[in-house]
Amino acid sequence: MFRKLGVVMATALLVSACQQPDPVPPPAPSAPTAASYMVFFDFNSAALSAQAQGTIRQAAAAYKAGGTSAITDTGHTDRSGSDTYNLALSLRRATVVKDALVREGVPAAAITAIGRGESQPLVQTADGVREPQNRRVELAGYGTNPNDLAYCRAMAATYRRYLGTTQSDGDAGLALAQCEAGDPAPAIPVLERLLTDARLRLPPRV
Repeated sequence: MFRKLGVVMATALLVSACQQPDPVPPPAPSAPTAASYMVFFDFNSAALSAQAQGTIRQAAAAYKAGGTSAITDTGHTDRSGSDTYNLALSLRRATVVKDALVREGVPAAAITAIGRGESQPLVQTADGVREPQNRRVELAGYGTNPNDLAYCRAMAATYRRYLGTTQSDGDAGLALAQCEAGDPAPAIPVLERLLTDARLRLPPRV
């Protein structure tokens, strides 16, 4: 009797152990997070308000704190006015914000200013409507991608090996320093251009 009971209990424990769920794997490393800010403008204006300047200071502080390696600075307009005029106005707004970021200590090479005109409204409206939320510049900053940093440093090594003794000033010198400082975003296109112009093979990019 007791022997049979022991066999039944052992069998039940074995079945229970087999039915335990597999351990949950640890979460994959998260991708670099994006920090975004919006700077708003008055109608038909590219002037910065006090509130806009405060937002720009926050974006600059985030960059200098090290969580951001590059900033995309995209200007927009509402749908009042012609497409051509609004495209130019959106770029003026983006340029004004870029200049303000530079005054706050963000390197100009780390900022890409783009004008989108009225093509990407935050609030959908009919043509000709003056919508305050569409008159804006969006700032998006992205953390350093480890693969980009490795690629940048591989290009820097190639540059130094073949060209460093003769052409290490100007744009090249700045790009090399940015790679070493862990800021690959502005350096990568410069080094790609320089190596391609010198007919040197680019390293593989993962």
